[in-house]
Amino acid sequence: MATMQYAYTPSPVGELLLAGHGQVLEVIGFPAGNRARRPDPGWRRNDQAFPAAATQLGEYFDGKRRSFDFPMQPSGTPFQLAVLDALRRIPYAATCSYAEIAAAIGRPKAVRAVGAANGRNPLPIAIPCHRVIGKDGDLTGFGGGLPTKRYLLDLERRYASG
Repeated sequence: MATMQYAYTPSPVGELLLAGHGQVLEVIGFPAGNRARRPDPGWRRNDQAFPAAATQLGEYFDGKRRSFDFPMQPSGTPFQLAVLDALRRIPYAATCSYAEIAAAIGRPKAVRAVGAANGRNPLPIAIPCHRVIGKDGDLTGFGGGLPTKRYLLDLERRYASG
């Protein structure tokens, strides 16, 4: 298999790591938080990689984009991929609970497993795991850190109402 390539793109929450093969994005990594992501040692830097993803992420942060259509390929088990698919259906500026995602995939008792799959999302922002909150409305863990999660939710609410 070809070497994973990576680039960085600026954002209001710090430089985002973009990584994948060819023009297909497989990873978006935050610079901070408990799932901060750095390039693996065998990856090759290519600052020209993923121009569509970088453009669309910039448009998102500017309030001009609500969904993404750049080439992406998330990885995971069939269960994790089902969770990621359900996350993609959460409307812009809306939130839902882990229990609602579990119900949406037909596994209402798998709330903790949904939380684990959500936390493992390799393409945050593009697959909007930040829109999942606790059933009591509290912000819950987020790989990029809770300040980043709050920023993303506030950004979406600001542009959705404007």
